Amino acid sequence: MEQQWTNELAVSQVRVARTTAQLKEIARFYCEGVGLKKIGSFAGHRGYDGLMIGLPDASYHLEFTEHIEGSPCPAPSKDNLLVLYIPNRDTIRHIVERLALMGYPEVEPENLYWAEKGVTIEDPDGWRIVLMNTEGI
Repeated sequence: MEQQWTNELAVSQVRVARTTAQLKEIARFYCEGVGLKKIGSFAGHRGYDGLMIGLPDASYHLEFTEHIEGSPCPAPSKDNLLVLYIPNRDTIRHIVERLALMGYPEVEPENLYWAEKGVTIEDPDGWRIVLMNTEGI
């Protein structure tokens, strides 16, 4: 007998979290450079400081944590990406210019698909973001 699956997963929020050994520079990159907003933070929680950033009023966000004893976070392969779909080309240009002035230039993507309509940049930990000039999927 074939089982029928229903979507019972009622997720109210999504958080993507990772560690860093340079929380202040990560905040500068994503908030001042990319333009995401600080939506929460904490300090001294069981030895961790943390920052949540994202889009205001969105049910998804990024969290970065740093432990008082250090939180090295080696970057994954060059094809592990955070992709931000931004339909306005001028917005992307402004972000790219800001990040370049902060010392974060454009890099060539591993998968050249991302170069067709996007710009790839490495964050302070070497993790890559793509500013993709489309409406998304």
